[in-house]
Amino acid sequence: MRQLALILTLAAPVAAQTPLHVQLADIAKDAKGTVSVACALPGVTLDCDLNEHGHPPMQSVFKLPLAIVVLQKVEAGKLALDQQVRFETSDLYKGSYSPLQDAHPTANVDVPLSELLRLSVQLSDNIATDILLRLIGGPTTVQASLNKLGFPTIHVVHSERILHDDENLQYQDSAEPAAMVALLRRLADNSPLTPDHTALLNKLITETPSAPKRMKGLLPAGTIVAHKTGSSGEDHGFYPATNDVGLITLPNGKRLALAIFVTDSHTDDTTRELVMARIAKAIYDAALRR
Repeated sequence: MRQLALILTLAAPVAAQTPLHVQLADIAKDAKGTVSVACALPGVTLDCDLNEHGHPPMQSVFKLPLAIVVLQKVEAGKLALDQQVRFETSDLYKGSYSPLQDAHPTANVDVPLSELLRLSVQLSDNIATDILLRLIGGPTTVQASLNKLGFPTIHVVHSERILHDDENLQYQDSAEPAAMVALLRRLADNSPLTPDHTALLNKLITETPSAPKRMKGLLPAGTIVAHKTGSSGEDHGFYPATNDVGLITLPNGKRLALAIFVTDSHTDDTTRELVMARIAKAIYDAALRR
């Protein structure tokens, strides 16, 4: 009897897996790395979680919570969207992706806070991001705000400059996928920002040109996707981070929160992004059937 009970216990998780979960796990194999997925849709149970309590590196995904904190500072009267912020020569650093630096290679110009926010969130400008971090008091300020909001498993530790100088540190700036989805749900359902600032942030992440072949890749044309991507470079034959998190608007108007992190993948860009697109489409289709 004890042996039979043990067999039943071991078999139960497998038997409990839904077709969606099996499908996602099968798709994830093609990434040749660790794929972490979490999702949430109000009033619907979707068995979409893979490694949802892991801690994959965020890369530029962290710019979404940073934007929330910046806008909170605006609402507290400590900053203003129309204020001018100095782009200083000390902010310059070679080799980092920055349309701001490309436009002003010698720095020493004033840039509206609203433009720094757009560059950071919408275009993943690393130098604009570090200027915002400098302005609000650094990564610790972002972490303190996340902790206060109830998301301590989203870890913001380093600036973009530090991560650029030592790529091994990217694993410290990580996010539990389930926590990132909870933050997305908070933004969609009970935003920590005013309606105007919530609308502004949604506009920025909806109009981003970043990575159209990831979460958006296989969704029906015209689907509204408000998302933030994150990407590492190649490191000795593998890619530490290829990420996309966001809110997908379904035909009925509900918003599906989804986070997909592909970590330490040993395959090419096209394959990784197709894995993410297939996962997003499978979850989207399952949501439509509910």
